[in-house]
Amino acid sequence: MPYQVVLLGVAGLIPFLFLPLAVVLNLLPLHESARYFTQYSAVLLSFFGGIYWWDALNKKAYGPQLLIAMLPTITGWLCLVFAGNLSTLGVLSVAYLAVLFYDKQVLALDKSAIVSYITLRMALTTVVVLSHAWLIFLF
Repeated sequence: MPYQVVLLGVAGLIPFLFLPLAVVLNLLPLHESARYFTQYSAVLLSFFGGIYWWDALNKKAYGPQLLIAMLPTITGWLCLVFAGNLSTLGVLSVAYLAVLFYDKQVLALDKSAIVSYITLRMALTTVVVLSHAWLIFLF
């Protein structure tokens, strides 16, 4: 996996780690941190829809895969609509796990690329899900 991919993936974790920490350190009120966290999480989740859209177009899979490509974006948007509800953090967390599972099953990458991609995604998703749990715990 190119180091730029790993570096950008890890950099993408900064808001997930900083926002709960900001609550613990009294830098941000809990509800404000949770709002920013939910917004960032929903936007990042939507990014995976773009990956699936691209993958479906490359495979000329214009049926269910193309429709499934819309689910991360719709899920993220609904979490923004219902932001402030503690369950949205749980929904987002489960959505990240579902996206990881879908990646393992569907993405059209060669064997070596999929192994390194999934390894990276498992590490990043673990931190993301634990960060969601941390923020839920702070409530």
